[in-house]
Amino acid sequence: MISPPPSPSRRNSPTATFGYRTVPIAEKQARVDGVFDRVADRYDLMNDLMSGGLHRIWKDALVTWLAPPRRGRTSFAVLDLAGGTGDVAFRIAARSATASVVVGDINTAMLAVGRARARTQACGDRVRFVEADAEDLDFDDENFDAVTIAFGIRNFPRVDKALAAAHRVLKPGGRFLCLEFSTVDVAVLDRLYDLASFQIIPRLGAMVVGDEAPYRYLVESIRRFPNQARFGAMIEEAGFDKVSWRNLTGGIAAMHSGWKL
Repeated sequence: MISPPPSPSRRNSPTATFGYRTVPIAEKQARVDGVFDRVADRYDLMNDLMSGGLHRIWKDALVTWLAPPRRGRTSFAVLDLAGGTGDVAFRIAARSATASVVVGDINTAMLAVGRARARTQACGDRVRFVEADAEDLDFDDENFDAVTIAFGIRNFPRVDKALAAAHRVLKPGGRFLCLEFSTVDVAVLDRLYDLASFQIIPRLGAMVVGDEAPYRYLVESIRRFPNQARFGAMIEEAGFDKVSWRNLTGGIAAMHSGWKL
């Protein structure tokens, strides 16, 4: 049977990448939600297994580069986007007694994991979890001293809109920091990384979560994400100044920084 051609409205509608597929942009968020609904309970465990624990070092590096003030000011307000399980937020709050962190995530299953973790953290009372769409933030202008995102921005349907929203809610002098998987720039390591990504990680997902599909998507989404220079240019286009980045582990991950000046 020959399928009918797509309707003109569907054919001409904006699109986004979902792994190696192209989907209508209006469908991407639901597909991403489906991925994280399936993995939320084992998300942090799988991060340990997939990265050999390196994600912990990378997140510590992000917080170190952010350098939240330990003392000397009354408050340091941080918005951590796509941070549902609280991994980065708890690190910031533990590092700085003056920091208060709002975790904004669109996925309710991930937020539930984060709220449960907060009850076991000494700094949990300074971390608040809210359902939030990173592309349409329901926060006042110039509300936060810093906005952070770790391993989440590549899942947004409209990265440019999320960057613009982050810029809007930052105070003048505020800082945007993003940690994301990136493009390996070390010979041999790139081939080993591809082998682990496409052969090992989906199988780990099947063993630990019972489904390899979410992790096949996550691997593919990493490959489709802009490299360090192109993502840096996107951050500049959103209005940020003094944009820079640092590679981690040969470019497997990279941290990008921008300032609202």
